[in-house]
Amino acid sequence: MTSMTTKPRRGRPLKNAQENRDTKAELIRSGLEQLTENGFASSGIDPILKRVGVPKGSFYHYFPSKEAFGLAVIESYANYFANKLDTYLLDVNTPPLIRIKNFANNAKTGLERHHFKRGCLIGNLGQEVDLLPESFRPVLINVFMEWQNRIADCLEIAKANHDLSQSTDCKKLAECFWIGWEGAVSRTRLVKSIAPLDNYFDNFIASLPR
Repeated sequence: MTSMTTKPRRGRPLKNAQENRDTKAELIRSGLEQLTENGFASSGIDPILKRVGVPKGSFYHYFPSKEAFGLAVIESYANYFANKLDTYLLDVNTPPLIRIKNFANNAKTGLERHHFKRGCLIGNLGQEVDLLPESFRPVLINVFMEWQNRIADCLEIAKANHDLSQSTDCKKLAECFWIGWEGAVSRTRLVKSIAPLDNYFDNFIASLPR
């Protein structure tokens, strides 16, 4: 019986599945940092790859296109932010309106920690949506809707507790919350001060129907 030998592969050795997952996750984390600071349209792949130490030619081993990469970054950010919202808004030991306040305080701390360089990825992309692949639009809309639903559910609990008027339209208020919140985050980054977020949130709470 003739024995067969396998010729050694040239080039970089193949990574195992765990290494592939880790590198892909690092690329997404690097993308999050880059996109939250600079947006999608003006962000190149090179600085993202440089942070991770991945050769440019290897990028397409992990993502078929920049568009696919962007969608993966959006999904990662959306999951992270949804978990953060749930941490505060589902805290049964805290009154519902205070839950929203605690979320706001955490967000302000994060903006200060990053010296106002990083904003909300979803809000940033929403502002440049006409420059993005069309596939991004329904994804961004869906993320905003999921966030709105979480705030609306929390307001419904406040309504059931008689902290809000029984005629309160919680879904409409939740939409207004996020529209105002994203604008306040943008202004906060512009002036490098949390004052716009404080002003917005204080006025939002004060305007709630009691």
